[in-house]
Amino acid sequence: MTLAELSLEYRAHARALDLRIGQLEDSLERTGDGDTRCQLQERIRMLSIMLREARELAVLTERYYDRGYRRNAKYTI
Repeated sequence: MTLAELSLEYRAHARALDLRIGQLEDSLERTGDGDTRCQLQERIRMLSIMLREARELAVLTERYYDRGYRRNAKYTI
């Protein structure tokens, strides 16, 4: 698998995460139970972190060989 193909996989993963976050946010708006709301908020928070990382990795793998591209320090050794 090439980095360009991997980038597409990360973007697809990000779209799926974004869709799920939207579904959970809709559920959160309809829910009145305090415990359920806390669980939904925590799940949304964790998925949001995963979404951000998937988007960052999509850009990194897409532009890895571009001259002048400044990589995110979080993903360098």
